[in-house]
Amino acid sequence: MTAPDTHSTIEAIWRIEAARLIAGLARVVRDVGLAEELAQDALVSALERWPQTGVPEKPGAWLMATARNRAIDRIRRNKVFAQKQGEITLEIEGQLEMAVPDIDAALDDDVGDNLLSLIFTACHPVLSTEARLALTLRLVGGLTTEEIARAFLVPEPTVSQRIVRAKRALAEARVPFEVPRGAERAARLSSVLQVIYLIFNEGYTATAGDDWMRPQLCEEAMRLGRVLAGLVPREPEVHGLVALMEIQASRFGARTGPSGEPVLLLDQDRGRWDHLLIRRGLAGLARAEALGGANGLYALQAAIAACHARARTADATDWSRIAALYDALAQLAGSPVVELNRAVAHAMAFGPAAGLALADALVGEPTLKAYHLLPGVRGDFLFKLGRFDEAQAAFERAASLTRNARERDVLLGRAAESAAGMAKAG
Repeated sequence: MTAPDTHSTIEAIWRIEAARLIAGLARVVRDVGLAEELAQDALVSALERWPQTGVPEKPGAWLMATARNRAIDRIRRNKVFAQKQGEITLEIEGQLEMAVPDIDAALDDDVGDNLLSLIFTACHPVLSTEARLALTLRLVGGLTTEEIARAFLVPEPTVSQRIVRAKRALAEARVPFEVPRGAERAARLSSVLQVIYLIFNEGYTATAGDDWMRPQLCEEAMRLGRVLAGLVPREPEVHGLVALMEIQASRFGARTGPSGEPVLLLDQDRGRWDHLLIRRGLAGLARAEALGGANGLYALQAAIAACHARARTADATDWSRIAALYDALAQLAGSPVVELNRAVAHAMAFGPAAGLALADALVGEPTLKAYHLLPGVRGDFLFKLGRFDEAQAAFERAASLTRNARERDVLLGRAAESAAGMAKAG
């Protein structure tokens, strides 16, 4: 394997192992920021060694062993950790003796999952909501600061500052690495759910890069959601979130064409949807509703997804029901993004003019200034209304804003289609 090939392999391994590596280290060193530094040190070692020695048979175990060795070295020479050197060093050395370090098996809380513990730790009330989400998406989701900034529609330096301050605040407050119980767990639950869904969304439609999806992020988010549902089985919103993710994930097989190009929802071959995931998602939604959570944030979104899942064809979709659900969602948790989705639903239920009126009301919204989906959605409405010149400009604007290569191709295709429509009309 050539050096460039090895580097590509290392990058792929890192995307898979990074969150689990950081979570395992955080449990041992009790410091989220230090755990990330140690994981990065292990990555640097891999980049230096593997091109010469080859990729190990168990790369995740190699990275963990390397990071733990670095942890021992750092603890021994760092006076800050002097008082706990013996305890932590013995613990790490004992784990190093394991043939294959098993991070999950080492846990002693009632979840048995280091990643979920990391999420709850990063969602501690000592941090602001924005800082909790940014830090967890960075550590668990593996998102870059650019991707997180685009998810929250804020400047990238703002996200960087939030992450740095969050790590410092957790260290200064000596926040324990654990899943809390009782009222403290309940207080953090909404932030944890939000983080898990944001990780899923980044996997479902990648913010940047050449790939339309990052399925591994979606699978990790669903796994964490299921673990959480087992932990708090009487919480309807947890079941609503799992239902939402499962129904959306059911479309994976139909969301790309032969060359990896995106296939939008209404154009998908519904025979390629995963009907087992749909059944699981519908069952989860029913459970959330039975627990009294029908009007919860995630249950409402799951109900919207269920309308699509139940329709055998795109034409059979109950758009009036979807529009009503979006109206309820906007009242519960209104935001510019929810309003944009509501505009799409109203356009499908009541015509493109109705959708355009709602979308036009968002044009001056500061948080959507660089959000490519706003001009993209407006372009679709304008195209359907026969206003091809305006549609072309909107699609070109959207293409200039997106960082995803696949999505850019789709938008430029729609711009060309608008130009052709304009020429034909003229």
